[in-house]
Amino acid sequence: MRDRNLSRAARRELRAKQREELNELRASQREDRQKARARIDDNQRDQARQDRRERRVEQREFRRKERAAQREQRLRERRQARADAGRDLRRDLRRVDRTQARQGRFAAPFNDPGARDARRASRLVAARTAWRHGHHAHFVAWVGPVFWPYAYTDIFYYTFWPYAYDEGYWAYAYDDFFTAVFFAYPPDYYEDIYAGPYPAPATTGTARAIEPSRQVRRAVEQVCEPAEGVTAWPFADIEKRIDLHDGQRALLDELKDAAAEAADAFRTACDPKFALTPPGRLQGMISRLEATLEAVGIVRPPLEKFYEALDDEQKARFNALGPKVGRDEAQSARKEDKAMPLRANCGGEKEGLTALPMNRLEEVLKPTAAQHEKFDRLHDATGIAVETLQSACPDTIALTPVARLEATQNRLTAMLDAAETVLPPLQDFYAALSSEQKARFNRLGRETARNE
Repeated sequence: MRDRNLSRAARRELRAKQREELNELRASQREDRQKARARIDDNQRDQARQDRRERRVEQREFRRKERAAQREQRLRERRQARADAGRDLRRDLRRVDRTQARQGRFAAPFNDPGARDARRASRLVAARTAWRHGHHAHFVAWVGPVFWPYAYTDIFYYTFWPYAYDEGYWAYAYDDFFTAVFFAYPPDYYEDIYAGPYPAPATTGTARAIEPSRQVRRAVEQVCEPAEGVTAWPFADIEKRIDLHDGQRALLDELKDAAAEAADAFRTACDPKFALTPPGRLQGMISRLEATLEAVGIVRPPLEKFYEALDDEQKARFNALGPKVGRDEAQSARKEDKAMPLRANCGGEKEGLTALPMNRLEEVLKPTAAQHEKFDRLHDATGIAVETLQSACPDTIALTPVARLEATQNRLTAMLDAAETVLPPLQDFYAALSSEQKARFNRLGRETARNE
């Protein structure tokens, strides 16, 4: 009745207001439903992520046990073969000098004095140019408390940006892996062969360890904090340079989510502590390798899925992604060398990685007869670890990012297997040492340098 007493204009205004209120109510209800669905979706995503995390933990433990069984089998076969041949491991350990130590390494071909200076200058330009742009286009696995502090960023930059890295990047990584296990300071046969970004050399390329720069100390402090995270991936370039359709964009979004999850997984799995004892250093290396492998395992499937969804033209553009820093320098260096591209020295004995550390340990620690049994087991395990890395020889650079990431995963797996091979006998040998011997082992490298 009240509406009838209103004028036509007033009734229109009232109905308009009622419609507005009804629309606001419906919008509010719709927003509430969307928020509820979003909460459900977030909860489901969180649960799915948690489920994936738990599966990765289970799979990692399964792979760890599988690798342990395989390592034990290899050790038994190696010891049996030596026993059948009537060989004594201690007699097989021969003395090596500096030249033999340098030559008996994966990166030996890259240290030829005739060509090293030109290649080193080229690498230095690429690495330092990258550093000024805020990138870590170099290998920084110095001898000290932290092995490979930029592992997370290096892995994904290398996937898209191999030219800015040293040709012997992985060969140096393999060599430095063994050196970092046994030497707290660079041994005296090391030369300045690395192209690092530091004004004062604090990497494994130095002949003497010095006080690290602020950049180095910050890297140690942030070793498990992948600050670049998702930005280690050239997603902006992918969207800019590759004309994606809706289905491909959805796959790229999945890859972005995986990259973010990988950074979080690396941060969670990585142990930020670093130790000053050889077993502690090796355990830290294992932690970082496991964390990096987990990150690679998360992003590789969606990367492959996205790549396979591209047509040939898009794949060609995708393969060409990344800055050109280092590409021209690498090509120029190869022309100046006028030789076949260098490859890692994957065959033959690696006395610089096996015999030399054992020589140093015998000289400095002077193991007793009772300690020599554990010393021999450590020597044996080190040889098997070298063979493990030889089976994943870093002698080629794949042509596509997908193939480079696959090769990276295989090489990281080999490094982890090698580390887990050495750890138990290293722990046993270290535990059998006296306090004085442990102190000498902890400082190995500095002491041997003084004794020369």
